Amino acid sequence: MPLQIYLMGRGNKAVKKGTGRDAQGHKMDNAKATATSQHVFTWPVRVYYEDTDYGGVVYHANYLRFLERGRTEWLRHLGFEQDVLREWLGVQFVVVGMQLAFHRPARFNHELSVSVKVTDVKSASMVFDQAIFDASDENALVCTAQVRAACVDSVTLKPKPLPREIVAELA
Repeated sequence: MPLQIYLMGRGNKAVKKGTGRDAQGHKMDNAKATATSQHVFTWPVRVYYEDTDYGGVVYHANYLRFLERGRTEWLRHLGFEQDVLREWLGVQFVVVGMQLAFHRPARFNHELSVSVKVTDVKSASMVFDQAIFDASDENALVCTAQVRAACVDSVTLKPKPLPREIVAELA
């Protein structure tokens, strides 16, 4: 049975949106995501005061949160909500490895762009190449990361094959 995606519509009524790319009919009110023909997804992020340290630059650990938002919105862009995957298919994703490089600081109130590109797919994991660019500073490269996320059973946390619905979207 294919995974059906339901998004909350006006008045908190569930609206059936289909599976995978068919579920892209929803609007993103406050942000615009883009995906190119090379399968690079980008998501805008604004730097809030809470993201910065005393010097007004983004605290290093907060870049991980920006990267996570990018991967979450990429998955949503494909039509998959993580809570639905956990509840209906019994799977969730966990980061099992990451390499980061910081190139320059981002600052309070800057507009950033987080990119996501899947570079490798195994039976129970995916590798993402990600980058953060500072749109407020001529799209300067801020941070790069390679992230391996494993698909695990939501109860046992043991590896579980990627759902076929997601694999089909990556083809």
